[in-house]
Amino acid sequence: MPQAYLQTVAKYIYEYENWTNFTWQDTAINAIFGEVRNLQGKIIGQMNTLGFATKAETSLTTLTLDVIKSSEIEGENLDYQQVRSSIARRLGVKVAGLVPSDRNVEGIVDLMLDATQNYQKPLTEERLFGWHSALFPAGFSGMHRIELGRYRSGEMQIVSGAMGKERVHYEAVAARKVKEEMDKFLNWFNDDLKIDPVLKAAIAHFWFIIIHPFDDGNGRMARAISDLMLTRADGSPARFYSMSSQILVERKQYYEILQKVQHSSGNITDWLDWFLHCLKNALLATEDTLQNLLRKTEFWKIHENTELNERQRLVLNKLFDGFDGKLKSSKWAKIAKCSPDTALRDIKDLIEKGILRQEQQGGRSTNYELADF
Repeated sequence: MPQAYLQTVAKYIYEYENWTNFTWQDTAINAIFGEVRNLQGKIIGQMNTLGFATKAETSLTTLTLDVIKSSEIEGENLDYQQVRSSIARRLGVKVAGLVPSDRNVEGIVDLMLDATQNYQKPLTEERLFGWHSALFPAGFSGMHRIELGRYRSGEMQIVSGAMGKERVHYEAVAARKVKEEMDKFLNWFNDDLKIDPVLKAAIAHFWFIIIHPFDDGNGRMARAISDLMLTRADGSPARFYSMSSQILVERKQYYEILQKVQHSSGNITDWLDWFLHCLKNALLATEDTLQNLLRKTEFWKIHENTELNERQRLVLNKLFDGFDGKLKSSKWAKIAKCSPDTALRDIKDLIEKGILRQEQQGGRSTNYELADF
């Protein structure tokens, strides 16, 4: 293969003149873009039919997952209860079982809440530096001290493999150009109002990743920037879907598409197409959850005056929230922490009230399910 061809293939997008004049084929993304916008509108409409407490609980769960999953993409596992408790305290959501949160969790929550709750504020250099400092409160990434709350002064490579056998996946913009490139990015982010905010979320994510302006934390900050712009697209700080959760599911394709488009000459159609499909999948996952939530809300509205004991309420809520396997009297006894005889009495009472029914399929043991309502 000629050497000149090899060099062309290896050229990074930022090595082209006017590289940020991104192009894409509208015909290739129009259909999926329309689907995403319709789904967003549908979900927001359905959410607005819910009561304040239910909306707050759903938003709390979504934000918690976003923080957890964005960190998990980078190989960091955070404690779910600590993240949930930290967000609940900041948002003033009253939930049971709050636990203390460590500095690391508090910092990451600070970043996410600033991005989503203050989504109308401009994105500035100072704000980004604050996010970066919040991500690494001790000034270390693992065992390594990093440049904190400022753009990197050293060169940046993304590598994998054992020492001596490293493979370079990406070499970022030269350190001396980072400030200039970030000024251009921030001006575009804050001032270009012609682009739909959903497309802008996708472009901003890619653009930020290409610059890779910080010593560490660039992936999480890119996803926070996307969340900020998607919150603008929704026009509300309440969050009902998690892009980071879906990126984690599609992590392999995420890295593959970034690696492919980083070598383009400015055409980012493939990236936009992937981002929009990923967003659609995140919205579809939320739609399924939302249907269960609406069904649960409707059920308790119908049965607000039905006489039920605490054991019955506990197990019924479990059935709506995603029950693992079949409901048997033995499982009821285990969940409700009661005797098998008490469990059977509880179940028979609910059958008489038309809330539960025996499953049609036969078998050696009797299974129960929610009756239609």
